[in-house]
Amino acid sequence: MNKAALISQVILFLLMTTTHSQAQTLQTVPSVDIEKYAGKWYEIASYPQYFQKGCHCTTAQYTISEKGYVIVENRCNRDSITGKQSYIKGKAFVVKGSGNAKLKVQFFWPFKAKYWIIDLATDYSYAVVSHPNKKYLWILSRTSKKDDNVYQEILSKLKSKGFDLSKLQKTVQL
Repeated sequence: MNKAALISQVILFLLMTTTHSQAQTLQTVPSVDIEKYAGKWYEIASYPQYFQKGCHCTTAQYTISEKGYVIVENRCNRDSITGKQSYIKGKAFVVKGSGNAKLKVQFFWPFKAKYWIIDLATDYSYAVVSHPNKKYLWILSRTSKKDDNVYQEILSKLKSKGFDLSKLQKTVQL
């Protein structure tokens, strides 16, 4: 990772760890089975973030470590679907008392970002992740493409939760 990318990651996590008044309004799902949640996820759409600029084919791999935290491995291809792969590895820690729906993700010590699972399919085929300030949003799927009807249902739920859908950008996937 180059110096500019490292600095942008640190700035992002500083921003994500601040508290905003909207924190009280965003609800997570009641509970998450971390074992079922582990595995590979494809980013279907997101609020574009500086550190993801130029990303295509974005994925996240979650693996439960022997020590109980979740290993997070994010990948994307830069500037095209066949571009150079970008990779970052971090850790996620479950927030006690959250039913495993709130995690704190750490890519650089000592910064931890809030990772809230706000929607989750009963079969774990998709998940929606945000931050309590609603400035960050990711729609994830177990497959690189999502059925349009399901995607529209997700968007409807997000709109009812107060998310600005005009900021949402679909991720280019193979």
